[in-house]
Amino acid sequence: MQFFIENWYLFVVAAVSGGLLLWPAIVGGRGGGANAVSTTEAVRLINREKAVVIDVGEPAEYAAGHVAGARSLPFGSIDSAKPGSKDGVKGLPTNKASPLIVVCPTGARAARAVGMLRKLGYANVQSMAGGLRAWRDANLPIEKSA
Repeated sequence: MQFFIENWYLFVVAAVSGGLLLWPAIVGGRGGGANAVSTTEAVRLINREKAVVIDVGEPAEYAAGHVAGARSLPFGSIDSAKPGSKDGVKGLPTNKASPLIVVCPTGARAARAVGMLRKLGYANVQSMAGGLRAWRDANLPIEKSA
């Protein structure tokens, strides 16, 4: 017991460092929340499970650069969609079970869009942690529109 009393500061340091190591897992990574996937996982989903990449950035942001093969669906147009509509939303696949990866420049709008798309009935929706910035940092292909 004397050991614990004399070395209390070591236990405090251990607890603080453990908390700092666990913090990213607790908050769900950067810019994506609990439903975020890394760029590596996103590439795997695209290649193996035919995931559809949805860019929820504004049209000017999409034109400036987007994930290769991504579909443009501005964030504001998701909000105007009606759940249960047979027509769906332009840019979204008709198969609501297909995997979707939602991207925006930083990941913040994409994280909010995940919840909105789930309300529309898309069950397999995830945002990309770090957004387009993380995609660029990983040197993955970017397309630009005219």
